[in-house]
Amino acid sequence: MERKNRLIPREDVEAQLHICDVIRAEWTEKQANQPLAFVDTYGCQQNEADSEQLRGMLQRMGYGFTDDESQAAIVVINTCAVREHAEMRVLGNVGALTHTKRKNPEQIICLCGCAMQEPHMAEKIRRSFRHVDLVFGPHALWRFPSFVQEILRNRGRIFETEDSEGQIAEGLPVVRQGGVKAWVSIMYGCNNFCTYCIVPYVRGRERSRAPELILEECRNLVAEGYRDITLLGQNVNSYGKDLGIDMDFADLLRQVNDIPGDFLIRFMTSHPKDASDKLFHTMAECEKVAPALHLPFQAGNNRVLQAMNRRYTKEQYLSKIESLRSLIPDIVLTSDVIVGFPGETTEEFEDTLRLLEEVRFDALFTFIYSPRQGTPAAKMPDVLTKEEKSRNFQRLVELQNQISAEKHAAYVGKEYRVLIDGVSQNPRHNLTSRTPGGRLVHLSGPEGLVGSYATARITDSSTWALFGEILSEEVS
Repeated sequence: MERKNRLIPREDVEAQLHICDVIRAEWTEKQANQPLAFVDTYGCQQNEADSEQLRGMLQRMGYGFTDDESQAAIVVINTCAVREHAEMRVLGNVGALTHTKRKNPEQIICLCGCAMQEPHMAEKIRRSFRHVDLVFGPHALWRFPSFVQEILRNRGRIFETEDSEGQIAEGLPVVRQGGVKAWVSIMYGCNNFCTYCIVPYVRGRERSRAPELILEECRNLVAEGYRDITLLGQNVNSYGKDLGIDMDFADLLRQVNDIPGDFLIRFMTSHPKDASDKLFHTMAECEKVAPALHLPFQAGNNRVLQAMNRRYTKEQYLSKIESLRSLIPDIVLTSDVIVGFPGETTEEFEDTLRLLEEVRFDALFTFIYSPRQGTPAAKMPDVLTKEEKSRNFQRLVELQNQISAEKHAAYVGKEYRVLIDGVSQNPRHNLTSRTPGGRLVHLSGPEGLVGSYATARITDSSTWALFGEILSEEVS
């Protein structure tokens, strides 16, 4: 698809915003209580960013927000398709909404996101969940106002899940939460087609946003006081390949780093095949880029990696880690691992354990393989039983927990500049914060410190977090 055809025409986006204003005016004219919206999000950070746009459009339509779906005039559930467990949770929660719909027949129930772009899921909702009014996939998100207007005026059901390579809609309103951290999508879609992954089928081909728009958004966020900005893409290392200009992700990272202000830059997700020495040098040279990298390796055996269509070897992955650590010795490394990929033997799985022992990641996101209908891996034969996969998974978790506990214990007694980013329910440690490398530190102090930096001494650690005391606060 040509670049010019990937951008939704500005007049089409403006038409959707006008519909928002019309809906708001109609609520105001009725002089009714402000309608409330409930937005629930499953899955990755990109889904979180999409939900921020959904909230932005809802706010412009005149809706307030609630955490109680029974109080909501409109319920929006943004779904994930990466694993079966997420889909089952969504279906369970959607089924429970029959009770809120029975009490309030005018309630609008919407399902969107990646799972709704899967034909079998959309059809299941159509047949078995008659109380759902609106279903749409990621490609149609920008048209959300027109769908709501149609249902408000004519009721009925709308299903908009047409297959598409995907486009980019600029200028949609955004409602972010917290005021400290912000997601910035720099690109959408994926071209990698790993054999286990549904994402390219539901989110379309890679398409990059214009750098000047990304930089403008980041400058505005810094001016608004955001301290932690995460650049998002299914594979950020592919950024710019479709733009036809001499700019890659490392170049963009350097330009974001040049924005004046005191803030940290993070990014995800990176594909190892595209993680370059140029990127690593840029990370080392840019003082605002967090010393952290999420670099999914998925499996430590080369035959399994080839079956996954990952397009790198274990040796190439380890070489990249060595290069990165030579430039940033204190880099915090996290990764993803799939256990029980079709055809993986226990002997091949043990190569994954050996890779863990060699790299010693700070943390892992671990999953037992979940078949995704429509992907090549879903048709591949298996050699291990469910019980054998579960035993291997437990071995992986135990090894990583041991490594994480040891790495966290090494923080004790040291001092770090941390960003206080939230409030905890723990009465002993009522604040949450993050080290530059992204490690969670529980602290105690006034809630007014949220959004500010402080120097903290680490006093204790666990497998999953650090605990500390505030030595000094920084006045913004």
